[in-house]
Amino acid sequence: MGFSFLPKETKFFELFDSQAEKLTAAAKCFSRLAATNGFIEASVREMAGIEHECDDITHDIIDKLNRTFITPFDREDIHSLAHEMDDVVDLIYTIIKRMYLYKLDSNDDLIEFSKIIEESVENVVNVIKSLKDTKQFETLMNYCIEVNRLENAGDLMRDMTIVKLFDNTKDPVMIIKWKEVYQDAETVLDQCEDIVNIVESIIVKQG
Repeated sequence: MGFSFLPKETKFFELFDSQAEKLTAAAKCFSRLAATNGFIEASVREMAGIEHECDDITHDIIDKLNRTFITPFDREDIHSLAHEMDDVVDLIYTIIKRMYLYKLDSNDDLIEFSKIIEESVENVVNVIKSLKDTKQFETLMNYCIEVNRLENAGDLMRDMTIVKLFDNTKDPVMIIKWKEVYQDAETVLDQCEDIVNIVESIIVKQG
């Protein structure tokens, strides 16, 4: 099964590909910092640069959307896709800032979360890059299914880590800090799932 976007409009796809590259950069940055406990001021500045670049691309997509009469797929889907992808980068930036500002040291649970997020983002990027050529429909849908699976795994991990947090941590302030971090990490996976849900909707509309 496949579908085609008519009329052909490559610029939106190029911009989405560029945005996807920022998702990859953000996820890899978070994974590296979690593994090395590298949540220092310089790391926050590094991630701020990625977040700013993604904001610029999002602005370019919305600006082009406002100036383009005929779009490759529904305007609302372009708008939603751009903002959901931007939100993923924003939230990863938020997690990195929290770790720095709260003076938290990384742990095994955060490292595992970062790996799941990096894997989910990798599948999201494959989905986005497949938008302009969906002849391999089954492969594209497999990426979507994997993102859904990872979101479910993230739900379970968040619940387990929060239970562990309450069982093993006596300081209520530390509980609040870590609970925010874990919930944000799981929300990143929710947003990845939102992205593939939008793509699936586009496929249905164009099929």
